[in-house]
Amino acid sequence: MDGTVVEAVRETAPLIHCITNYVTANDVANLLLAIGARPVMADDPAEAAEITLAAQGLCLNLGTLHSASVPAMYAAGAAAVSRGIPLVLDPVGAGSSTFRTQTARELTRALRPAVLRCNPTELAALAGREGGGAGVDTAPADRITEANLGDSARRIAAQARELGAVVAVTGAVDLVTDGTTCYAVRNGRPEMGRVTGTGCQLSALLTAFLAVQPSKPLEAALGAVCAMGLAGELAWGRMAPGDGNAAYRGRIIDAVYHLSGQALEKGANYEALPL
Repeated sequence: MDGTVVEAVRETAPLIHCITNYVTANDVANLLLAIGARPVMADDPAEAAEITLAAQGLCLNLGTLHSASVPAMYAAGAAAVSRGIPLVLDPVGAGSSTFRTQTARELTRALRPAVLRCNPTELAALAGREGGGAGVDTAPADRITEANLGDSARRIAAQARELGAVVAVTGAVDLVTDGTTCYAVRNGRPEMGRVTGTGCQLSALLTAFLAVQPSKPLEAALGAVCAMGLAGELAWGRMAPGDGNAAYRGRIIDAVYHLSGQALEKGANYEALPL
């Protein structure tokens, strides 16, 4: 694990354009500020491309997808592709509706994102499986566990090869793969699932890491997944009596604010899996 990515983000302060979930936009912006990046969120088609051209990374999040935002995503994505600006797609809820699934598939095909950040059910929908969606949650049959880890890694690596992207799949055990190499990440806390938007924050954090490591999408994804999970662990350790998920949300952002590259290298809990 190369923790220097944290310092690289803080030194360069990359501008990250997020067309994201309006439920979590504030927390996404604050997490980017905490790591040292600069967030901008412009989802009007009239300016989305222009804003993207000034950015060092683009994050497209389908969390609160609506027909007005789709043209902005295409415009921003096309601008990113034209300039080689790193692109992360978070296909939230793919598989749960026809509109959402088709949009996620078409964006993936048209824009060829460097990284897909999703859960196993969303990834299966991108790879062509019909149905099976559970809203924004992983369907029970798709959950990654220690018992099915090897089979899950091989399946997700195959889907990454098919889609031509690095894939960061999050769950009880996270998997990060480019189709050839696959890492299992065991950082994080189950309580993170009680805070709305930690997945959206991870996608934005990943975009910031990718902005300073554009030629290393696998490493950027691995570092971001470990960093977000580690922040959840550190934040949970600072919870006080009477604290709940609202306090936990703030403590996660604070943990990212204080995260150092050295702490990331020391705390990252991951292993390479055979495929």
